[in-house]
Amino acid sequence: MEPRIEHEDNPQHGAFYMQQDGKRIAELTYVRAKDALIVIDHTGVEPELRGKGVGRQLLLAAVDWARKNSLRVKPSCSFAVAHFARDPSIRDVLAPNM
Repeated sequence: MEPRIEHEDNPQHGAFYMQQDGKRIAELTYVRAKDALIVIDHTGVEPELRGKGVGRQLLLAAVDWARKNSLRVKPSCSFAVAHFARDPSIRDVLAPNM
């Protein structure tokens, strides 16, 4: 069975992740900087899943959630920064330069 994306959100931080056999095999974490701003600070994928689009799936889940909740996103991890630079279709959630 294919792992599905799960989401945990707390007042200070949260994560989009996949787990298998009780272990996280991929995750994208964020911190809440302000009421309507999250900072994506880490994306990690187990070596056997790298290159299969798993990180992008997590990022797209975060972007979708940000859109639905009127949040702005500031990427700080290199993975998220690179994907926002390459993909104009997700830039609508980018926070303006601060």
